[in-house]
Amino acid sequence: MDIIRIIVAILLPPLGVFLQEGLGKHFWINIILTLLGYIPGIVHAIYIIIKR
Repeated sequence: MDIIRIIVAILLPPLGVFLQEGLGKHFWINIILTLLGYIPGIVHAIYIIIKR
């Protein structure tokens, strides 16, 4: 299941974090990072998915 989440995180980072954490603080941090730059959003999303 983590492979699917990582693929989703690469395509749409906030969705990958949402699938892992829900509507918590990490989701909103990822939205901000994705708006500031797509790559930081991807890195954060993959970090959150791999961390668990």
